[in-house]
Amino acid sequence: MKQCLWPDTNQQDAVFSNNMTIAFVFPGQGSQAVGMGAALAQAFPAAKTVFDEVDDALDQKLSTLMWEGPEADLTLTANAQPALMAVSMAAMRALETEGFALSDKVAYVAGHSLGEYAALAAAGALSLADTARLLKTRGRAMQDAVPVGEGAMAALLGADLKQAQELAEAASEGECCQAANDNAQGQVVISGKKTAIERAVALAPKFGVRRAVLLPVSAPFHCALMQPAADVMAEALASVMISAPAVPLVANVLAEPIMDPEDIRSRLVEQVTSMVRWRETMQFLASNGVDAMYEVGSGRVLTGMARRLDGVEARSIGTPEELESAAAALNG
Repeated sequence: MKQCLWPDTNQQDAVFSNNMTIAFVFPGQGSQAVGMGAALAQAFPAAKTVFDEVDDALDQKLSTLMWEGPEADLTLTANAQPALMAVSMAAMRALETEGFALSDKVAYVAGHSLGEYAALAAAGALSLADTARLLKTRGRAMQDAVPVGEGAMAALLGADLKQAQELAEAASEGECCQAANDNAQGQVVISGKKTAIERAVALAPKFGVRRAVLLPVSAPFHCALMQPAADVMAEALASVMISAPAVPLVANVLAEPIMDPEDIRSRLVEQVTSMVRWRETMQFLASNGVDAMYEVGSGRVLTGMARRLDGVEARSIGTPEELESAAAALNG
């Protein structure tokens, strides 16, 4: 789930033209911060309505936690997951009040881990209330799947997927240790049993990994240890209405587009224990004509990754200023 570790440091807006092929991408955990979404709620009544609807769906003042903290509570995955989705959907609703229609302008949507749920909500496949409840359930289930302290994740910097897989196999010694996020060239995250991940960190230099960093996460996401959470999500998703999205979703577990509701349902379950194939997702988008990516929601992590692709312009939509600039470009 953890996106890490390359924030976008280029604050200069790229130049976008009307004939660009556009993808909207939605961030995952790691992009949360106290105060996120507050400026959107103040600037756009439609955004404030999203936060109110999420609070009502969860029977929780999640918006107060998002805007006032404490940070430790916001970082809990059961709170961070619906909170990040709420910011993304607040930005989407505000864009729509500016005359934007996703189905008219966007070729694909994709989301990093929990961001896949925001992508589906933005594309009309899931209702806002259902998405909030699903992510609350997902967060709790992922936290409960492994006792605290028994799992871990580590970022491998300067490693490709093959190196990460070979290292994970060598370090496993019969315990769970696997690639969890193939984020970008030179950055793969591994996940599993804490003892195995610690062995991997120690072994990393022997496998040509420039640096291995244990991540401050509360559970080992996107590995086989998450199977209890996958079972919970299979049950939760079975009772939720999923419609065909307005545009194709490039699925985390496939790095290929899907639209069939039942396929989406099964891939969301599979996603819990599987690697997020984000590098391949970006490559799919770039190789299928996408030359403009908008990261919708909190932070700029995915924007930074997208800007590493040749021929792809990227910008974020997370503040009122960014939203108004994006609306002008999208509606121009």
